[in-house]
Amino acid sequence: MEIKIRKNILEKNLTEADKNRSFFREKKVFVLNMMSSPGSGKTQTLCRTLAQLMPDIQVGVIVGDICTTNDADRLAKTGAKVTQINTDQFGGDCHLTAPMIDTAARQLGCDDLDLLIVENIGNLVCPAEFDIGENARVVVLSVTEGEDKPVKYPLMFQVSEAAILNKVDLLPYLEFDAALAVENMKTVHPGMPVFELSAKTGQGFEPWLEWLRRQL
Repeated sequence: MEIKIRKNILEKNLTEADKNRSFFREKKVFVLNMMSSPGSGKTQTLCRTLAQLMPDIQVGVIVGDICTTNDADRLAKTGAKVTQINTDQFGGDCHLTAPMIDTAARQLGCDDLDLLIVENIGNLVCPAEFDIGENARVVVLSVTEGEDKPVKYPLMFQVSEAAILNKVDLLPYLEFDAALAVENMKTVHPGMPVFELSAKTGQGFEPWLEWLRRQL
């Protein structure tokens, strides 16, 4: 019985995601879904990304959190159009769904955007299962997490078009095997590009920006 309910939820979400894709195609906006566990440095990565892309590329951001507007407040300082989804009103959902994105995107307004980034709610499980009508997905892993995260949560890495290994400036101070982390990512998703960078210092940032520009 539980399996049937889950299937119905995902099928309904997929239908709404297809409608989102049509809407975004009509608006000629590329949609990037960024996912990670909490504390990976996803918001800081986005702040530096927006600072480097704008104003040549017009960017909007939909931020997902259970509570607070902390991340949205930080991103709004870049000058990008930002809107917040808090899921506490939906029971504290740990992921964003296609209907949530539909409402937020229309409120934000997409007519003047080249790129819409969705900062999904932080965890490595649920967001991977919900299509929101995006063009691409990127997963962020930081060196303060374990090298084995890609093999423990393979779906998140399998559904992503690219991965970021963040906070590499901390590697001299940690017992973290970056080569093993990248190898684990490539094991669950062969051929996936992995960008090793520091959102804090800007180290290794240009290849990530070039990849992103090529998607638009």
